Amino acid sequence: MTPAIETVALSRSFGGVHAVDGASLRVPAGQRRAIIGPNGAGKTTFFNCLTGVLRPTSGRILLFGADVTRMPEYRRARLGVGRTYQISNVFLGLTVLENVALAVHGTSRLKWMVHRSVDRLSDTREQALGELDKVGLAHRRDVVVRALSYGERRQLELALAMASRPRVLLLDEPTAGLAPAERQRVSELIADIPRAVTVILIEHDMSVVMGLADEVTVLHRGKVMLDGPPEVIQGNAEVREVYLGRR
Repeated sequence: MTPAIETVALSRSFGGVHAVDGASLRVPAGQRRAIIGPNGAGKTTFFNCLTGVLRPTSGRILLFGADVTRMPEYRRARLGVGRTYQISNVFLGLTVLENVALAVHGTSRLKWMVHRSVDRLSDTREQALGELDKVGLAHRRDVVVRALSYGERRQLELALAMASRPRVLLLDEPTAGLAPAERQRVSELIADIPRAVTVILIEHDMSVVMGLADEVTVLHRGKVMLDGPPEVIQGNAEVREVYLGRR
C-alpha cells in the first residue's frame, strides 16, 4: 500500500550544519506516528521540509506516492497537508468562531467572495461550529481568542487544522506547556481524529507518545536512529542514553 508520507534520504543543511541528515521513513495511511528526539535533533526542521516551509538540500518527499519535494507550501496544503505549530498561531483579536470560519473559508470555492462577511456564509458558519463542537469549544465561539486559556488555544488550533480537511496532519508539540488536565484533554482530542487522517506528531512527553502512537521514530543529530512500537522505543537503552545526553 502506498504510504501517506515517505521521505527518501532527506537532508537539510544550514551552512555546515546538517539539521536533517539522510532521514528516510514511511508512514502508512491512517497511522499515528510520533517523532521524538532531544532538543536540536532536527524534528521541527524535518516538519518544515514536509510542509514546504523549507526546501530540502537533497532527498525526496512523497505524498501518497506523488513527489512533492519542490512543491510550495500552499500547494501541499491543497493536497491535504495540515499542521499545527509549537508556538500558538491564532488571530488573538478575533473570536473563536471567526478564527475557524476563516480557516474553513480559505478552503472553500467561495473564498474569493470578499464582499460578503465570513460569518454570513451559512455553510462556512455551520462547518466552523461543527469543528468547534468536536474540540469542545462551541460554547466559547463568541469569546475573543486572547481571553482563552493556553489549553483552549491548543484546542482551537486543532479545530483550525481539521477545518482544512487534511489527509495528513502534522502536530508540533501539541501538549507542550499544558497543565496535566489540559494535556489529557488535548491527547483525547488527537485520539478522536478519524483514522482517515494520518497523524504525525513531535512530542517530548513519553506518556502522550505511549497513549497515542502506533509507531515511533527517533531522530538524533538529524538522522533516523530507530523506528518501532512505543514500548520498544521506551525500553531501548540507546534511546535512553540520547535523552540523558550521554551521546
